[in-house]
Amino acid sequence: MGRRGLKVAVVGALVLAALSALDARGFRRAARLRAEVESLRRANRQLSDDNAELTREIQAQRVDVRATERAVREELGYVRPGELVFQVE
Repeated sequence: MGRRGLKVAVVGALVLAALSALDARGFRRAARLRAEVESLRRANRQLSDDNAELTREIQAQRVDVRATERAVREELGYVRPGELVFQVE
């Protein structure tokens, strides 16, 4: 390929790059999709962390009666018969 062929190839590549950049389905779409993928990865990491924490809580409640009691009291508001509950706001 001579100098003329190389120039045509470079100009053609530049034209295609410009068209792709201007096309909504081109570079901009790829950048938007990359950002969306990263956002989904962050959300997945957060959900994995949440699941790990819930798994630890479940394991603790299976082996520790006090952990079960604490969860029932905190999350469901249960009290033992005869206990007085003072709510402070």
